[in-house]
Amino acid sequence: MTMEASVVGKKRNNVVVLGNSIARKKRCIKRTKQYKKPTMSMTLQKLFTSCKQVFKGPGTIPNSLEVQNLRHILDNMNPEDLGLSTALLFFKSGGVTAGTPSITYTTVCKTQNFSMCLFFLPPSAVIPLHNHPGMTVFSKLLLGSMHIKSYDWVDSDMATSSQLRLAKLKADNVFTAPCNTSVLYPTSGGNIHAFTALTPCALLDVIGPPYSKEDGRDCSYYRDFPCSVSIGCPMDEALEALEGKDVYGLLEEIEMPKDLKMEGIEYLGPQIIEEAAV
Repeated sequence: MTMEASVVGKKRNNVVVLGNSIARKKRCIKRTKQYKKPTMSMTLQKLFTSCKQVFKGPGTIPNSLEVQNLRHILDNMNPEDLGLSTALLFFKSGGVTAGTPSITYTTVCKTQNFSMCLFFLPPSAVIPLHNHPGMTVFSKLLLGSMHIKSYDWVDSDMATSSQLRLAKLKADNVFTAPCNTSVLYPTSGGNIHAFTALTPCALLDVIGPPYSKEDGRDCSYYRDFPCSVSIGCPMDEALEALEGKDVYGLLEEIEMPKDLKMEGIEYLGPQIIEEAAV
């Protein structure tokens, strides 16, 4: 999941050298010259080249073979391919207020058809339920343990007078790196999801096409109210028509939570050469 177009906070005066696990204030930027410039990562370069072939712009969805190939690259990606280490300072909790640790993100690259973004979550940090309208998203957990909860809409016509919409629970599990890459699509795979860090986590999101408010791909946030026929629900009749023992929830669109603190930093990890052949 990447949300740089929708939840960009004020950029901190921080510079992060990912390859050396160092964070410094801008006033110390000259001191970073003593560290070697991150070299090109062949795996990251291969990922970029594959993304250029797979993502063809708004209104398109990668085919099964393209998904398989891109997923294979991500499944074999290690934290070292992006110069990551658990020693990074933004894995530490605190800094805003107790109970609301700040989330740091950095954009690895962004083109018209796709983007790659790294999220760094300290323990107990939460990215609340949000959607990816019209997007295909590959999420790779590189470091840590994270709880992921996700939903898909059941039917766009199913709504209540309170503007709650019925959604089917797709995932409600803990994932620990190294683990396989998850893939979500515009209408399936858990397009609406939330992340909760149980330990320091690093997450790479590859999204096509990127968020764009101007093009109608803005990020929306939700509050969920789990329900089923057995415990009662304002939409019992609709639920009774659905077969199986799946779990459902009623989702209400909300404003971006005020306690969501996301801060962008400059990406200075292994660089991508746009015209390089891999």
